[in-house]
Amino acid sequence: MLATNAQTEGEGFVEEHTRHKDGYEGAWWQFSVMRDALRAGGLVAITFTLSHLAGLKWVEPPGYLLSMVVGANHFVREGLRDLWFERQVGIEILMGTAALGAALLGLWDEAAVLVVLYAAAEALEEYAYARTRSAIRSLLDLAPKEARILRDGQEVTVPAADLRPGDRFVVRPGEALPTDGVVEEGVSVVDESSVTGESIPVHKATGSRVFAGTINGQGALTVLATASAADNTLAKIIHLVEEAHERKGKLQHFFERFGRRYSPTVLAAAIALALFPPLFGQPFLPWALRAVVLLVAAAPCALVMSTPVAIAAGIGVAGRHGILIKGGLHLENLGRVRLVAFDKTGTLTEGTPDVTDILPAPGVAEREVLEVAASVERLSEHPLGEAIVRRAEEEQLTLRPALDCRALVGLGFEAKVDGDVALVGNPELFAGRGIALDSLSPVVDTLQAQGKTVVGVGKDRTLLGVIALRDRVRPEAPEAIRALHAAGLRVAMLTGDNPRTASGIARELGIDHVQAGLRPEEKVRYIERLEREVGPVAMVGDGINDAPALAAATVGVAMGAAGTDAAIEAADVALMGDDLRTLVYALRLGRVARLIGVQNIVFSVLVLSVLIPGALIGVVTVVTAVVVHEVSELLAVANGLRVARCPAASRGTQLPTLHAGV
Repeated sequence: MLATNAQTEGEGFVEEHTRHKDGYEGAWWQFSVMRDALRAGGLVAITFTLSHLAGLKWVEPPGYLLSMVVGANHFVREGLRDLWFERQVGIEILMGTAALGAALLGLWDEAAVLVVLYAAAEALEEYAYARTRSAIRSLLDLAPKEARILRDGQEVTVPAADLRPGDRFVVRPGEALPTDGVVEEGVSVVDESSVTGESIPVHKATGSRVFAGTINGQGALTVLATASAADNTLAKIIHLVEEAHERKGKLQHFFERFGRRYSPTVLAAAIALALFPPLFGQPFLPWALRAVVLLVAAAPCALVMSTPVAIAAGIGVAGRHGILIKGGLHLENLGRVRLVAFDKTGTLTEGTPDVTDILPAPGVAEREVLEVAASVERLSEHPLGEAIVRRAEEEQLTLRPALDCRALVGLGFEAKVDGDVALVGNPELFAGRGIALDSLSPVVDTLQAQGKTVVGVGKDRTLLGVIALRDRVRPEAPEAIRALHAAGLRVAMLTGDNPRTASGIARELGIDHVQAGLRPEEKVRYIERLEREVGPVAMVGDGINDAPALAAATVGVAMGAAGTDAAIEAADVALMGDDLRTLVYALRLGRVARLIGVQNIVFSVLVLSVLIPGALIGVVTVVTAVVVHEVSELLAVANGLRVARCPAASRGTQLPTLHAGV
């Protein structure tokens, strides 16, 4: 069995399942563990040939012993290390003791076959883990090793590792970006699939953010670096996925604890089986042989491996498609989700609203409404405020100085303009200040019913008018919602927007439940209520404003997290791109990994339930136990690796149907 203690290697990447510094070098036979197993197998074949075909029986003990020493090199050292430093009897000790016992009983060929098959199975298992990690770490190869930076107006080629924030570099058509940055000059399209999982190239112009490892299209770009090569988005993805392998799921923790108690029990039972019957007059050798068979038959390799392989494969394939799952527990939880709750702005919508209507109060000019609103919102970072300011700039309005600006959480903004208190916010703000909407109330109701957000504008306790804004629904959102419904999931919207606007968007998308007008702490309480009533909840938001809700949900999912540390920190799962169908893919991975884990558990328990009684009553031989044991372990590993073959093309449409208990 492979070790589960973490070791740090290379550039800080985690190598969880191997104590030696092998890494994935290419083909399976290039693994040092597998080379030892192959050498041991060759020695067994030579010894068997000399003994049975040439009649040289004397070569059996030294030949088979040498093959055992070569084949058991890795797993016996690992088992002794666990026993010495951690005081744990692992599966390696069981298998080593079984081989030693068989040899002492004169079963040299059985002992050698046991060692060779177990070493080969362990090597293939380790190779599978290494391939999972290699697939992620190979993303580093997407970034070029050299970069052309601009110094004194001249292009100078330097190692990409030497890039620092503030450097300016040139990327020509067809080239990969060496690190993250902001476009200073040029227009192009960039393939960002390596980071976000989005296959459609993204338009880039001055001011656009670009990421390491993405591929430039037809136009040359001059980019201002915002991160070093060791700290760019691509490196963060790889590091976070590697770290995620350390955060085990509940089932994995359970079976590790189970293994720490189970293996010593098996060893003690085998010793008792060999020693007690002779005390009552039974012959020693038959019972000693049964004890050896029991050690092999009861070793829980497949059972302990039932979930880790599926989890490792799921986290790895998710990372390659722009989904950061921050641990096995979160992958398991994705498979348990019964309801998906979405924030509205920036999640179901694009987060870039536009002004659609400006309705002044009687006697007030439309220009006055927009000027006051934009003057107050100029310092706001809220998407609605930015849209109002953008509209004012398009109309070339002169904005006035705004003093004593103050954000009113969940309501709007307040400031002094021309010496008077100006308000910009939702209708509830004006109702709380005793300012009636009067003749505009019916119009406000109509606009909100159309799914538009209505912002009131007032000055000196007088309503100047209202501004209506509409955020564009993400084009892929309807398809994603339909896929969630088809899988038996319920969908909710939790938003701070007003109920009419939220209901309009929900109707358009076919969302089941809407809760609007929520403040951050109210979202948390509503998520807790949903979990009590429905079951595990996934909350999807921007990862910053919705941080409390993301933390409260069973699984917090941050969208559009490429290059955003805060979004990654706030959530359990980070979608690097802005495509909601990626969420459907993440849920699919969770369900598939969970289902395969359950399959492996059932299969492993069935194998043990047959082998253990067979060993106790003496109907299973050493060779049979070894073959069944190793084949079952390899089948569990192979089944777990099926998660890695979950195709990206199925993101939008093939989320498995929800079944009870899975």
